[in-house]
Amino acid sequence: MRSILFTLLLGGAMAAGACTPEFATGKGTRVHTIDSKKYVLAYRTQPEKIIIGQHFAVELALCAKENAATPDSVRVDAHMPEHRHGMNYKTAVTSSGAGKYRAEGLMFHMPGRWEYIFEVRASGATERMTTSVVLQ
Repeated sequence: MRSILFTLLLGGAMAAGACTPEFATGKGTRVHTIDSKKYVLAYRTQPEKIIIGQHFAVELALCAKENAATPDSVRVDAHMPEHRHGMNYKTAVTSSGAGKYRAEGLMFHMPGRWEYIFEVRASGATERMTTSVVLQ
């Protein structure tokens, strides 16, 4: 019985780990992860510490979960929900292949809560993933 339970647990862990986006991380690099129904997305900012009023980039790694379509494109944006406005700049996202992307041109022009918006387009459908950051 224990052997069957161990096999089931191991199989579940392997299936869950089948979609793990990775970066070649350097010491001190903070990577954030968002898990959605179809995708797992990991991202980090460059520079790591965002400074109000200065441009920064977002590097992301994305992988499709089982039975999810491979992404056709990725869009990155941000807005301030409490203030009902977005950034003053439009981002440009480029793919470096193998599920890796870089978004440039982001700037948070004021302190407060910002919400990153990652949109993954695949097979005519869009999946939207969001996460928040608060800047002082």
